Amino acid sequence: MATAIRYQSPTIQPLSLQRIRRARHHFHIKRTGPTRKSMVITARNAADDLLSQAAKFTVDNYIKSGMVVGLGSGPASFMVIKYLSRQLKEGLLKDIVGIPMSVSAASEAAKAGIPLDNHLDTPKTDVAFNDADIVEEDTLAAIIGRPKFQGSESVIQAKSILKATSSLVFIITQMQYTRDIDGSIPVVIRSERWMETAEEIDDLFLGDAEVWRRSAIGNAGPTGGDFPIITTEGYNILDLIFTSPISNLSQVAQSLEAVDGVVEHGVICGIPCTAVIASEDGVHTVDNLSESALRGS
Repeated sequence: MATAIRYQSPTIQPLSLQRIRRARHHFHIKRTGPTRKSMVITARNAADDLLSQAAKFTVDNYIKSGMVVGLGSGPASFMVIKYLSRQLKEGLLKDIVGIPMSVSAASEAAKAGIPLDNHLDTPKTDVAFNDADIVEEDTLAAIIGRPKFQGSESVIQAKSILKATSSLVFIITQMQYTRDIDGSIPVVIRSERWMETAEEIDDLFLGDAEVWRRSAIGNAGPTGGDFPIITTEGYNILDLIFTSPISNLSQVAQSLEAVDGVVEHGVICGIPCTAVIASEDGVHTVDNLSESALRGS
């Protein structure tokens, strides 16, 4: 008697992401095309190349031998410092004195061999350059001091140098030059009774912005946790974080200056300046030297 043999097909299970990864590892399957990490690195390198061109343009067009130069903070400013150092070493520029706006700028300039002086001893500069977080089209009102270089950047020191210079230059990318201003504004306040100051600012911009005290260690919530940043001058920093577009930077600055306890803020407006803008089409400049632009109209 013949015996029937039944064939039972194996159960086919859907491939999970984990099983696909294991299979790739076992059979040495290689991806084709660029990975996300390589694409990010490529984009970052391209952006650095554009900023490097803007940095060289700034030195070649705005810095002359014998000048006192305000040295800013940020990626583009550090590129300016390095290129300026090269020009000095090659003898193309001479007798330059740098006035750093921050500890990080002083460190970069010292490593590059640029002679330095203190902003308190030499408050006036012939030209000063700095990165800006964002610059408003037409008026060239700018925001500086957003949380990037925690503990090493002083909004007070930077603004005192930028406001006193004979020629102010911001170095930015095309994306940072916009009519739609958003994001945060740093506000330097007295440490004592900081909560009352924060509450008054919160009331001023109720519904449009949130107020957080900046922490020295990570993200510690709105109050800044147990370790809020203490500036070199002994102050706290509030981040006024707008949840809707900022329609008028100049008006925001005036409102902040009227609050008791506010020492300084990160808005720079009403000052003659030039923006050196790095874009894929090359480097171009805009200025606000007209009277109407300075009024913010």
